[in-house]
Amino acid sequence: MLPFRVVDRVKFIVERQLVKGAGFQLLVVGVFIALISLIGGLLVVPQGGEFEEPGAAIWWAFLRLTDPGYLGDDVGAWRRFVSTLLTISGYVVFMGTLVAILTRWLIAKMADLERGLTPVTLKNHVVVLGWTTQTLPLLSELLGSSGRMRRFLQKHDTQRLNLVVLSQNASAAQVHELRAEPGIGRRARQIILRSGSAIQPDALQRVACLDAAAVIVPSAAHEAGSLVTSDVETVKALLSIAAQARHLQAPLPFVVAEIQDVRKLPVIERAYPGAVEVVAGDATISRLMVQNILHPGLSEIYNELLTAGDGNEIYIRGGESVAGLTLEELAAARPEVIVLGLLKHGVAGWEVCLLAPSDTRIDMADRVVMMARDYAETEPDPKKPALPPMHRGQAPLAARPAAKKNYRVLVLGWNRRVPSLVAEFESYGHRSFELDLVSVVSKDEREQAIARYVEDRSQVACGHIEADYMVEGELRRIQPASYDTIILLSSDRLASGEEADARAMVGYLQLEDILAESPKRPQLIMELSDPDNRHLLYGHRSEMLISPMILSHVLAQVALRRELRVVLDELFTVGGAEIQFRDPADYPLPASVTFQLLEKTIAAEGELALGVFRNRPDDRGRHLQLNPPRKQYLELQPDDRLVVLCLT
Repeated sequence: MLPFRVVDRVKFIVERQLVKGAGFQLLVVGVFIALISLIGGLLVVPQGGEFEEPGAAIWWAFLRLTDPGYLGDDVGAWRRFVSTLLTISGYVVFMGTLVAILTRWLIAKMADLERGLTPVTLKNHVVVLGWTTQTLPLLSELLGSSGRMRRFLQKHDTQRLNLVVLSQNASAAQVHELRAEPGIGRRARQIILRSGSAIQPDALQRVACLDAAAVIVPSAAHEAGSLVTSDVETVKALLSIAAQARHLQAPLPFVVAEIQDVRKLPVIERAYPGAVEVVAGDATISRLMVQNILHPGLSEIYNELLTAGDGNEIYIRGGESVAGLTLEELAAARPEVIVLGLLKHGVAGWEVCLLAPSDTRIDMADRVVMMARDYAETEPDPKKPALPPMHRGQAPLAARPAAKKNYRVLVLGWNRRVPSLVAEFESYGHRSFELDLVSVVSKDEREQAIARYVEDRSQVACGHIEADYMVEGELRRIQPASYDTIILLSSDRLASGEEADARAMVGYLQLEDILAESPKRPQLIMELSDPDNRHLLYGHRSEMLISPMILSHVLAQVALRRELRVVLDELFTVGGAEIQFRDPADYPLPASVTFQLLEKTIAAEGELALGVFRNRPDDRGRHLQLNPPRKQYLELQPDDRLVVLCLT
């Protein structure tokens, strides 16, 4: 064994002290200052004079080391020489090194603060676990829901909304994104960023999950084939929250969790014993897609109801303030609202009673489901004149349209949502579909993914075409004009939502060129991943579905009012209450009709009028007019359709 050199040993010891942080670095600098002062003092002691003892000489050296102003006071060549050396050493060691250490410490401390490693000391706040493509629209939804948020704050006895976001790496760039988001802007100061992962217990403690009024767990994107899926992370986060609550003997917060695979619902319920609402992301979007195929134009309805911005939303109000009234009396007292029905307590949870007869009385424990442009419209206003009572009896079951054999659907692209889309098609047992799936993903991989998700495919025949729809020649060979519906999916195999949307939009433009050559035009449905891309295709003729915006709206609104989830499940799944388009000729309507008269005429059939879907778009490209003013004349044109809520 070779012997250690003394110099190397000293260097090693000094290094181990310096890497311990600013405190140890300052200690080392202090030792050097003391050592230099000692040597400088001992060098001038033999000169005698004013130095009666070594301590006075050392003090003299320390003053020259720390303050160059003493340099001109010394007498004698040797003392001036030593004083000069001490002053130069002071510039290097005392001032240079000390300032460098303090500056580095301050910069590191500021970087740590920007990373968000300090635990928050808040209560009754809202926690969002994860920074994904849904986070910005989710925060915008929470900040924009003024009426619901006001009630939420009153319920939790707090004055100000505080949002805490747990991001993998919180940074100043994310703060800039918050400020640049149209729905957030200056209100970004209400949002606190913290670094960490939702599967780390210390990160959950950092955002004070147990003290939160609501915890939202959006689903994160993962690479295809990864063993750690977003659902695995969601379950781990819920287990961590439950474990912390047991350890600290604290109550569990209310959680809204998004999962991709709806079959994981029992796992979520076992993992988290507290109050939890589960939003199945893939199943939700798949339901909306299939509903849109069955009712072309429906995308405008749920883009209005399920995204932030102008237009109507679904609100749920407690029955305390209106108990004893009938639905008919409540509807008359809310002239700007459409009363959709009730939620009643059942053995297995909330029982959805949309389209309940108008003479149904509201109990204290009930929840009233309404559609309105603003939360304030759902509150009583004595200044607004009441509407005349409008009776509606028991809603009849709407006759199902004859099943169209061989309804052909072309799906361009592949993502994890396709198996749930096939399962949703299969749930419509009275119909049969033919799906042709076009993707560069191998046929075996696709078949395996669908077979794991859907056990029985008696109603849906799936064909697999291995091709790239971005290549015009391959797209032409598929003959897209021969299909009834074409769905353009946003891929989840690319690095970002921007790249996936760019591919989908280029494919759409290429598809438009091919369809322009055919007299038949199929229905086009395009899915996008990035909300910022929704305005790029100006004047497009497809129905657009922006998945993150819809799911963000659902997560945010369910967090503020958890009963909303069962209402959305009722509206956008097979059976029960369903939004449909009807021909005005199906009803005994006069040539000129107000919405109030239209509402009364449709109520006589046991159904509920929601608005009008125009054949020709307005100046903003919109066809839909939901909940128009009661006195407004609709001026129905040929091929206009009525938007009706009915039972199927």
